Amino acid sequence: MASNRPAPEFSSLKDPSNEAFGPQPESWEEWNPTEESVRPVRGRHRVARQRGGLARSSTVLGVGVIAAVGAGGIATAQGGKPAVHISMPDLSAVKDSLPAAKSLPGVGALISDGSDSSDSTVAAPLTTVGSGTSDAGEALRTRILAQAETQQDAADAAAKKEAEEAAAKKAADEAVAKKEAADKKAAAEKKKAEEEAKKKAEAERLAKLAKSYKLPVASYTITGTFGQPGAMWSSGYHTGLDFAASTGTPIYAVHSGTVTEAGWAGAYGYRTIITLDDGTELWFCHQSSLNVSAGQKVTTGDVIGRVGATGNVTGPHLHLEVHPGGDATGIDPAAWLRERGLTP
Repeated sequence: MASNRPAPEFSSLKDPSNEAFGPQPESWEEWNPTEESVRPVRGRHRVARQRGGLARSSTVLGVGVIAAVGAGGIATAQGGKPAVHISMPDLSAVKDSLPAAKSLPGVGALISDGSDSSDSTVAAPLTTVGSGTSDAGEALRTRILAQAETQQDAADAAAKKEAEEAAAKKAADEAVAKKEAADKKAAAEKKKAEEEAKKKAEAERLAKLAKSYKLPVASYTITGTFGQPGAMWSSGYHTGLDFAASTGTPIYAVHSGTVTEAGWAGAYGYRTIITLDDGTELWFCHQSSLNVSAGQKVTTGDVIGRVGATGNVTGPHLHLEVHPGGDATGIDPAAWLRERGLTP
């Protein structure tokens, strides 16, 4: 490998203050590095140049620093060998030309001009390098953990709130369901009570009416109902209610009223008509005999005639018809009697 030419002797380093370096040669020539002397050889060890002819590589600075710091120790460690005097280049030029060199650990103090020992540009010792990164990593880790804990707390709070809302909704739904059930039960009980009260009132009314109304025959058998179809009736259907009984069985006035007709009525045989105070006419037909006459006042239970088989009949019975307002059509006598507390 090629190398730089040997350094000449430095006579300018011969100084009484350098006695610590041992016996000094009588004659030394000062070696001033020039562009020619520091030209790198061709090959892998080429060093880039910077303004003023100084190398930018930190290796050159490192060599100079090591030589400056340990010159004394190295010189004394050579034993009996003669001391070597080294002339250092002016570091102020390095300081001015390489501002970045001051930021290198341990180097900034060597090239400081001494104007300010507390210059903030002096880098921290090598032993402290990396502590900032460690602190930053720990701070980042702490921050991440705190953020994760905050997010977990928020998630827990949201879950708790959701559970509370669900529980509240469930309780509200249950309360609504209970209220609806209670209202429904109360409505049913109220309806039942109203129906019972209505039924009771109707029963009382019918009981009261029953005292003023009476079935026309005491002992009988129903043999014909209202609306029953048949060719034996001129209208095509049965227009009344038939109470079959033996001939001569007493016929009673169903309710108080006035006898408006009593006599023969063709197909009806002997017929008695009693008109009630509300205008309703009651027809008692097929009698064997009559006990009242027209214009006579009767009360409930009075005997007005006897069961017979006169007129268009197939056997002895009482044919009863009800004509509200005196109309000719008539209604079902069984329903009319039931409305007045009587069950035929």
